[in-house]
Amino acid sequence: MAGRAAVLPAVRLLLAVLWAGSLWALGYVAAPTVFGMLGTGQAGDVVGALLARQAWIAIVCAVLLLGLARFAPDLDAKRRRSLVIVIAAMLACALAVYLGLQPAMAHLRELAGPAGVRASPYWTQFAVMHGVSQLLHLVESALGVVLVLKSR
Repeated sequence: MAGRAAVLPAVRLLLAVLWAGSLWALGYVAAPTVFGMLGTGQAGDVVGALLARQAWIAIVCAVLLLGLARFAPDLDAKRRRSLVIVIAAMLACALAVYLGLQPAMAHLRELAGPAGVRASPYWTQFAVMHGVSQLLHLVESALGVVLVLKSR
C-alpha cells in the first residue's frame, strides 16, 4: 500500500503537466506558428482541429485528476478542495470553448462562405467570440500553473 501511495502524487503531477503543457504548447507555440505560415482560413481549420483534440485531453485529465484527488491519501481536506476547484475551473473553461464557442465560430465561418468571415457581416460577432475564446484559454493556461503547483 505504501508503494501505491507514493505513485499517486506522481501520476497526479504527470496528468497536471500533460494538461497544462498541452495548453501552453498549443496556445503559445503551435497556434501562432500555424497562423504565421498558413492563410487565415486554413490556419483556423488546423487550429480548430488541434483545439478539439486539446479539449479531449482536458476532459480526460480532469476526470482522472478528480478521481485521484478524491482518493489521495497525501491531500488534506483544504488542499483537496482547492485542487478540485482549480480542476473544475479549468474544465469549465475548456468546455465553454469546446462545446460553446468553437461550434458557434465554425457556424459563422460557414455562413460567411468562401469570402471568409472577415469580409462578412458576421465579423464582429466572430471577433468577439474569438476574443472570449482567447481569454478563456489564457485563464485556463494560467490556472494550469496553479494546477501543476498544487498537484505536487
